[in-house]
Amino acid sequence: MGSATLYQLARRGARALGIDRFRPPHDRGSSHGETRITRQAIGEGEDYVPFVQRSHEIWRELEADTGEALLFQVGGLLLGRTGSLAEHHGQADFIARTIAAARHRDIPHEILDAHEVERRFPQLRLAGDETGYYEPGAGFVRPERCVATQLDRARALGAVTQTDETVTRIAPGTSAVEVITDRGRYVAGHVVVTAGAWLPALLGGAFAGTLRVYRQVLCWFAPEEPSAFAPGAFPIFIWIHGAGPAGYFYGLPMVSTGVKLATEQFRETTAPDHVKREVSPAEIESLYTAHVRGRIVGVGDRCVRTETCLYTVTPDSRFLIDRHPDSDRVIVASPCSGHGFKHSAAIGEALAELVLSGKSRLDLAPFSRARLSA
Repeated sequence: MGSATLYQLARRGARALGIDRFRPPHDRGSSHGETRITRQAIGEGEDYVPFVQRSHEIWRELEADTGEALLFQVGGLLLGRTGSLAEHHGQADFIARTIAAARHRDIPHEILDAHEVERRFPQLRLAGDETGYYEPGAGFVRPERCVATQLDRARALGAVTQTDETVTRIAPGTSAVEVITDRGRYVAGHVVVTAGAWLPALLGGAFAGTLRVYRQVLCWFAPEEPSAFAPGAFPIFIWIHGAGPAGYFYGLPMVSTGVKLATEQFRETTAPDHVKREVSPAEIESLYTAHVRGRIVGVGDRCVRTETCLYTVTPDSRFLIDRHPDSDRVIVASPCSGHGFKHSAAIGEALAELVLSGKSRLDLAPFSRARLSA
C-alpha cells in the first residue's frame, strides 16, 4: 500500500517522500512470496469488490506504461463442502458469500460440482461432496514486481524514496506533521502510515492494543510434471476442507521452482523484529500431511523453497483505513488481515485522493476505526 500510495501521489503532481526501514521490494513484511492471489468476488465482503476491480485496471495501466507483466488472470477456484458454514477470514459460509457477491456484481463465474472440478483439473482429488466456485478472471499478481514498478514510476514522476531508514516517531502538529527517523527529521503536510506489522509498535495506543501480528509459512513443493501446474493448466485455489479455522489451504500455479502451497495460522502472535524466519522440517511435513497429501495429485512431499510472511490482523479480519485519532493529517492504512495485496493498487489511489482532496472515489467508510471500538 505504501508503494501504491507514493506512485498515485506522484502521478498527481504531489511532492511526496516514501520512507522504508528496508529496501523494497523485500521479504520482511507482507508483500512478497513470488505470487499473490487475486479474485474479484470477495467472500470477505462486497465492499471490497470495487477495490480489487480498480486494482486490476491499475495493474493493466502500469503494464501498458512499463512493459512489466504484473497481473495473470489464469482462473481461480474456491472449494468447500456443500452446506458447510466453515469460516474463512472472519466470515462464515465463505463460498456462499463469494457466490452471492459474484451474482450481485455481475462477475463472470461458474458453479461446479466435484465431478466437474476433477474433470477440468485432474490435479485435484475431491471427497465428492464439494461445491466449486470458478472465476475465470481470478488469478495472481507478482507482488515484488508490483512494488518495484510502482516505486520506479513514482521516482520517475518526481517522488523521493529513503530506504534503510527507520521511522521512530510521528509527531502531528496543527499545520504539519513531523516524522523522526534514525537518520533525520522530516516535516510534511500529511503523513500516510502503511507500516504493516510494525504499525502497532510505531503508533502505540489503541493500535497496539487492537492489532495482532501472526507469522505465516509458505512452501513450494516439487511436482512430478511441471507442465501440469503451469499457469493456464492449473488455477489459483482456496480449498476449505474442514470445519475448523485450520481446515483450509491455498495454492497457485508454478511460475519458477515448485508449486506454492500454504495455509494460515491465527494461534501464535509474533513481533516483526523477532520473527523466526526459518521454516522447520516439522512445519513442512505438517502442511503436506494435513492438507496436500491425497488432495493434490502429482505433488510430492519434497519441499524446494520456503518463506515466511506476516499478517497484521484486526479483530474482525477487515482492513483498517482511517485518520489517526489525534490528527486528521495522519492517515493510517493497512492491517490487511491476510487478504490485502489484491486491493493495494486501488487503496493507494484512494489514499492519494484522500490526502489531496479530502475524499476518495471509493468508499473507505467500511474500514474506519469506529467499528473496532463499538
